[in-house]
Formats: sequence, C-alpha cells, structure tokens
Amino acid sequence: MCGRFTLRTPSSLLVEQFELGIDPQLSPRFNIAPTQTVAAVRRPDVAAKRELALLRWGLIPSWAKDPAVGNRMINARSETVAEKPAFRSAFQRRRCLILADGYYEWAKVGGQKQPYYIRMRDERPFAFAGLWEHWQGADQSQLPGPVETCTIITTESNDLTADLHHRMPVILPTQFYEAWLESELTDRRELESLFGSYPSDEMCVDAVSTYVNSPKNDDAKCVAIQKTLF
Repeated sequence: MCGRFTLRTPSSLLVEQFELGIDPQLSPRFNIAPTQTVAAVRRPDVAAKRELALLRWGLIPSWAKDPAVGNRMINARSETVAEKPAFRSAFQRRRCLILADGYYEWAKVGGQKQPYYIRMRDERPFAFAGLWEHWQGADQSQLPGPVETCTIITTESNDLTADLHHRMPVILPTQFYEAWLESELTDRRELESLFGSYPSDEMCVDAVSTYVNSPKNDDAKCVAIQKTLF
C-alpha cells in the first residue's frame, strides 16, 4: 500500500520533468498523509495541455452520499481498479500522475513498527499512477463542495520492498506518462499493462525515525536516515 509519501523536489525541476506550463511554487512536503492535499498532473481533455491540480487524498466517488468514504479509498488495487464501482469511471476518464519523490512503509522489528523511507537511488522525483474524481454532496455541512479527490493505484511489491509490505504503489516510468494521461485511451488491457512493479535496482530503502509516525510532523527530520538497508 501507500499511506504516506514525500515531495521535496524544487518546483522548477517538477516543471521540467512533468512538462508543466507554469511553476506551481509548491512548498516542500516531508510527510504527506491521507485527507491532505497532494500535487497531481492531469490533462482534462485531448486538446488540453498538462495542468497541475491540488487534490484531496482519498477518492470520494461522485455518487457517494457520505464523503467519509474517501478515508478508506487512499489506494486502489491494480488488479480490480477497472471494475470496482468506486474507481471504474475514473479509471476510464480521469487518470492522473501523483507527484512524489519517496514514500514510507512500516514493518515490525522487535515488536515495534519501524518506518522505512523508499525512493530512487538518484533522488529524482517520480509519479504514482493515480485517479481523480469530482464530488459535490447535497449536505454541505459534511464537506463543503465541490471537492476534487484522488487515489493511488497499488501493485505487488518488487524484490526490494517485499519484506516490508506485499504491496507497493504503481510508479510509472517516464515513457508511460503520456499514455496514462491520454483520456481517449480506454482499452483496459493496454492500461493494465502499465501496472508492473518498479525495478528494484533503481530504488533504495533506509530506516528512518519514528518521528514520521505522526502526520503532524512535516519537516526534514522525517527523512533523516537512521540506518541504510539497501
């Protein structure tokens, strides 16, 4: 799964890598948690250029009556995302790149949960395969709308992360960005072919402090390395 991640990369580098028209001027984030705002790249229609959108993490289906359902939809399994009622419409029409440069996973060590920070060996930013949705409920007291939300698609872990968790986020190689954002691409098999586990040899894992356990903590201490693993 993916329950916390980072986006520390300077905005100017994100503009270059993700072909954005303007610099979004994002502040560094070291501990992005569910229900918080995440940065995503999308293309609303075929003729449109890529745009950066700020989305609430935890997808709320357009038909949902209670927005709290989004708290349970921070991830979508790649094996079933095309058919699940909560995700299938977005899978066909509203795909996005969720920007990140690392994510956290926890594993039991000596009876306690140890956090680990997973990222690219060269520290470059990358993109999770994401879906986004537009929601506006009848009861505005629950969550003032309209609101745009998102989820991160997950797949089987690669060899590097399998000991930490059996799932990992789908990290899209750069050459797949355009296909994933192409709204006219609706062939299920072609889209699902993008969902492979990211190559282990391009990634690394470090143990970090339990400081990251609290979503209130969002500074460089979260990624301070305690022990290098792989």
